[in-house]
Amino acid sequence: MAEETGLAGKAGSAGKTASAAKAPSAKKAAPAKKSASARKAAPARKSVSGRKVTPAEKAVAADGSVPVKKAAPAEKVAVAPPGKESRTALVRRARRINRELAEVYPYAHPELDFENPFQLLVATVLSAQTTDLRVNQTTPGLFGRYPTPEDLAVANPEEVEEILRPCGFFRAKTRSVIGLSKALVADFGGEVPGRLEDLVKLPGVGRKTAFVVLGNAFGRPGITVDTHFQRLVRRWRWTEETDPDKIEAAVGALFPKSDWTDLSHHVIWHGRRICHARKPACGACPIAPLCPAYGEGETDPEKAKKLLKYEKGGLPGQRLNPPQAYLDAGGRPAPPLGAA
Repeated sequence: MAEETGLAGKAGSAGKTASAAKAPSAKKAAPAKKSASARKAAPARKSVSGRKVTPAEKAVAADGSVPVKKAAPAEKVAVAPPGKESRTALVRRARRINRELAEVYPYAHPELDFENPFQLLVATVLSAQTTDLRVNQTTPGLFGRYPTPEDLAVANPEEVEEILRPCGFFRAKTRSVIGLSKALVADFGGEVPGRLEDLVKLPGVGRKTAFVVLGNAFGRPGITVDTHFQRLVRRWRWTEETDPDKIEAAVGALFPKSDWTDLSHHVIWHGRRICHARKPACGACPIAPLCPAYGEGETDPEKAKKLLKYEKGGLPGQRLNPPQAYLDAGGRPAPPLGAA
């Protein structure tokens, strides 16, 4: 590089010498300054951004640059990422969203009431096609009567159906919870296994349910791809996949494994409280500047606040017995089944 620079310098000086020798001596007396009329006709200087410099901006800095007047600060408006976002930019944006959500929901937790892995497993199976709130209102009656896998394995299906009726699809769910209880007793000594390959063999247990149990009962990282998670990661353009297993793989590749469980809580909580399916509260969203889908919902801040749910809207949460951190953050426990 140094040699190229030296050669270029020599060539340049040689060219100047030759041209100077050929130039007539009369041209040496050329005027150094332009006339006033020439100066007026000169085009206006432009800033780096390409716009014309206004009269108020005629001051020139010591380095010769023209300062550009800064615009007045505007309200916080979402800026969508570029259409062709690089892999590195996507990873950085995704992780920043997770960090922001961690500050918004520092108390995020599984929203199913449970005291042990068995209760969490059964509650997660029951949560299909219904809300966690309805499950939490139903499981006290179920676990009060059938507290262990051994008890539920020999339960009368009709009695269990009657207890689970508020959860919807109560016949199918009864078959699942009794079936998985029998499998736990027969194959695992009445204990919930802590391995994915064992959990997915149980009746009514898929990968989503298994990761909920592994992450929250055993502390083993996993991504829970429920309907909220699927909706938000596509809105954020983390992936275009629609199959839950492919979504799990695509999103998992953006984050370290240790983040997976908390990431699931952050995304799901945001989907339930702010980024709703039909009318997201864009005007009240703390990550609006990072969201490519900003504007799909209500952008007026005051109107958006009225769309907030659970503790963000000053309403009860989904757990009858939430963690203390949630209560300390201003959350309110949900009412029991049948309460006014």
